[in-house]
Amino acid sequence: MPATTRAARLHAHGRPLTVEPVELRTPGEGEIAVELRFAGVNPVDGYVAEGRVAPDGPLPRTLGGEAAGTADGRPVLVAGEGLGAARDGVWAQRAIVPEAAVIPLPEDVGPREAAAMGVAGLTAWKVVHEVGAVTAEDRVLVLGASGGVGTMIVSLAAASGATVWGQTGSSEKSELVERQGADRAIVAGAEDVAEAVAELEPTVVFDPLGDGFVAPMLDALSLRGRLVSFGTSAGPDVQLNMQTLYRKMLSICGYAGLQLGREERRAGLETALEALRAGELKVVIDEVLPLEHVNEAFERITRRQVQGKLLLGMAE
Repeated sequence: MPATTRAARLHAHGRPLTVEPVELRTPGEGEIAVELRFAGVNPVDGYVAEGRVAPDGPLPRTLGGEAAGTADGRPVLVAGEGLGAARDGVWAQRAIVPEAAVIPLPEDVGPREAAAMGVAGLTAWKVVHEVGAVTAEDRVLVLGASGGVGTMIVSLAAASGATVWGQTGSSEKSELVERQGADRAIVAGAEDVAEAVAELEPTVVFDPLGDGFVAPMLDALSLRGRLVSFGTSAGPDVQLNMQTLYRKMLSICGYAGLQLGREERRAGLETALEALRAGELKVVIDEVLPLEHVNEAFERITRRQVQGKLLLGMAE
């Protein structure tokens, strides 16, 4: 493996990343060298760059918490183990990573789709099948259904046999939501989403938005319904009526991928990759941007100018 690599480096929180040559050190005990082809970009990466997540991580460092490529000639997913947060990440052509972060890809799973699985794919699998425990009897509403995680949740919930509706803030994204398997796509904001989904009477709501969406979703949920929160991209501060919560016997459940232990994360990723291979989990790739356009990727996510997942390509 060459002694240097091109990598997207964070030198100071709140400043644009710099793509520059980096010396590639020799792997230590429990580490392995990987050649990377594609890497996923997630909202949490922007939070890391701003210093809102992992503010005490070393500087400068390479960012990126998920990627796909090869290790010892084998196709692999690389994710977890503090990549991009506590140590150098995988927004690079080559990287030295913990062996525990490397997961072999199943046959027929390509590196493009696999590069989206380390964060978004794992989240989608966990919230649908473990936290939300979706079955064929459920009526599911997915908020932010055109996003990277949302599109995957729609496909997994539909594969379970549930009735699935997907919310989006743009009519231009409705077709994508339905292609992922939603029975209906609705275009609504926080002020009118409860009325828009009244006919569904959802038993499960998946919420990456927070803010003004939570209270109307509690109103919309059916008796003993459950709201699964895994993000607050619209804002973290929420007001709700506790009488609605207890009188309807509702449950609010949270998911945070950063809290997963090594074995739990690895088992979840292996299962999610198998769901990808089987066609139950469908990955939508909006675009593959060159590594040099990493700051553009941040801007597009912030402006919500993405349908599905953005990837970075590591070509020479």
